[in-house]
Amino acid sequence: MRTHRTTGVIVSTALVGALAFGTAGTAFASPDVAPTGTFTGRTAPAAPDPAALLAQVTSLAGVGAVLTPVTDAVKAVLAAPGNKLSPEDATKHADAVKAAIAAAKVPAAPAVPAAPAAPAVPAVPAAPAVPAVPAVPAVPAVPAVPAVPAAPALSAVPAVPGLPTHGVSAADRSAPRAADVAGDALAGLQTAVDNLLKAATSGDVAGVLSSALATVTGLVNFLVATVLGGALPAPDLPGLPKLPALPALPVPVPPLPLSDLPG
Repeated sequence: MRTHRTTGVIVSTALVGALAFGTAGTAFASPDVAPTGTFTGRTAPAAPDPAALLAQVTSLAGVGAVLTPVTDAVKAVLAAPGNKLSPEDATKHADAVKAAIAAAKVPAAPAVPAAPAAPAVPAVPAAPAVPAVPAVPAVPAVPAVPAVPAAPALSAVPAVPGLPTHGVSAADRSAPRAADVAGDALAGLQTAVDNLLKAATSGDVAGVLSSALATVTGLVNFLVATVLGGALPAPDLPGLPKLPALPALPVPVPPLPLSDLPG
């Protein structure tokens, strides 16, 4: 039987197309092909710095070291009969508070691991004797330099006028640095404890109560200064208000008023 030429070409073309695209078409049409990977658009959070965490824990430990002796002193005064302490007890509490505040002002340095022992150095052989250096002839004397006449006195420099403070309040100009707030709080706490123990040894009940309140307030000031100025992580407990940031120097100076200049 003879096949028509046109029919043979069509059949051959269909057969080649089926062989070429059959596998690809099956892959495109199959809904069960699993993707090779998934991209969520999220990146892993950065790991915390161990040195920063160590500094934060150290600052919190300093808070506890100050809190304990100060609260012990306040409780001893308020629990004593007539709110009066003996000079010995007052001195004991005063020394404990002073030592704790002094330690809080100087952060403790992290412990450094001991270095491994260095291996023994082999003995160095003796160096050969160096021949004697011939004597150097004496250098001729240098003639004396004539005296330089004294410079004339300079005229006094006029004082620079102070910069205007328009737009900057007195509170902003006197704002302490964030690093000094904790030190100021410790100084105020030391003064409050001194006044409390002084009133307790003299039997001044009214002075004891007012000084005890000032001491507790000083403790709160120190705690807040440590939390806000100690570079601690922000709290994330739901319902807590957002903590403010401590002011920092230098305060930006406003531009000079050019309209007041002559000419």
